[in-house]
Amino acid sequence: MRRRRITRLAVWLAHTLVLGCAAFTRAGAESPTLADQYRDVAERIVKQTLAGNDAYAKLEHLCLEIGHRLSGSPQLEKAIDWAVETMKKDGQQNCRREKVMVPHWSRGTESATILEPRVSPMRMLGLGGSIGTPPGGITAEVVVAEDEDALDALGDAVKDKIVLFNKVMPPYHPEKGAGYGSTVRYRTHGADFAAAKGAVACLVRSVTAHSLRTPHTGAMRYGDEAPKIPAAAISTEDAEMIARLFQRGTPVKVKLEMQAQTLPDAESANAVAELRGSTRPEEVVVMGGHIDAWDVGQGAHDDGAGCVMAMEAINVLRKLGLTPKRTIRVVLWTNEENGLAGGRAYAERHADDLDKHVAAIESDSGAFKPQGYGLSCTDKEREKRAVGQMSEILSLIEPHVGPLQAKAGGGGADISPMKDSGVVLIGHHVEGSHYFDYHHTEADTIDKVDPRELSQNVAVLAATAYILADMPTPIGK
Repeated sequence: MRRRRITRLAVWLAHTLVLGCAAFTRAGAESPTLADQYRDVAERIVKQTLAGNDAYAKLEHLCLEIGHRLSGSPQLEKAIDWAVETMKKDGQQNCRREKVMVPHWSRGTESATILEPRVSPMRMLGLGGSIGTPPGGITAEVVVAEDEDALDALGDAVKDKIVLFNKVMPPYHPEKGAGYGSTVRYRTHGADFAAAKGAVACLVRSVTAHSLRTPHTGAMRYGDEAPKIPAAAISTEDAEMIARLFQRGTPVKVKLEMQAQTLPDAESANAVAELRGSTRPEEVVVMGGHIDAWDVGQGAHDDGAGCVMAMEAINVLRKLGLTPKRTIRVVLWTNEENGLAGGRAYAERHADDLDKHVAAIESDSGAFKPQGYGLSCTDKEREKRAVGQMSEILSLIEPHVGPLQAKAGGGGADISPMKDSGVVLIGHHVEGSHYFDYHHTEADTIDKVDPRELSQNVAVLAATAYILADMPTPIGK
């Protein structure tokens, strides 16, 4: 009897031990975090990238041998062909052009000169999309307004005048960032505001907080109600001089000449290449920047750097022999600056498989020191989970490049058409105190790009894209 009790006790203990071990094994199988799973490979990717890569050499070619590349220009098409061919030589898969029709605006010859109270040529750039002036230009007195309320207060004094919007962009704030959003609306809509009051032309203070008499161009738009009038940006120094004269009650007369015109749409393309996934190739992580740039400077920070960062990130992974489960697709979008045709065309072309797009990353803030990612998704619960997972991913990269942060809210203009399909949009964030010093100017040249910081961005992008494309479930799910 006692022997049977001992035997039953032994069986019970063995059974309990087996169940306990099984439970422990299941718990252990579920417990590894993303950081646990990808620590070694992330370190390998980052160290290899920082040891040496071809991003700066690629950017040199794009900036020095091709240069600025506005939609409709031969330079843009040359840049797209170069990007596709370069990615093909790097060994990427499915390298191709995906056709896009883009707007074609031409600047032509232009000038702006103060005639009274003294003759003084101004530094100016016509705004993209503006009409030109009549032959011989427009000569008129200038009235100055800080904003719409100030314009309204001028009343009938605006009629037959040139309106100058002298909206000052605040200095960069470490927490709030640049004041671009609060000032750019006068570049975009100022001509409509002025025309509705009877103005004959519109000038805007360049959207920047720092200037060495450098004008900043950018896109403007006409509405359907007000007449179309020419619009141009002038340097902050010239805007300040006119504003001071106006405040003193001194009449200021300006002559504006612009040959700007909009031509028929032109054929262009998005440049595309892939690192095909090993087991789930139909699922896609997109990353890239926009290949077009304004017709001034070299488009180095905006957005040549974003393009070569993506091109080289996928190249680093291929050189390391790393193939994630999902496909990583590099897309260099066309026509971000004055139309967003490339982003819209991509979303339309791939509409049937956007549900298979796990995430889309865009870099369009320059190549300054990386700071992390901003994420957004229509499903806010998924967005919250995605931010937490991205924090884990970035924790693996931080020891090599410095502090990185994941936060809610982010994306990019080119990837925005994918948002309604539920794709997690990810904006590549960098330190932004100097970006708007060069943005849309002749000064956006490769000498402003730090090779070390460019490499750090490539490292962050390569490691992040690999993990997003390889992790067990799509980010946020």
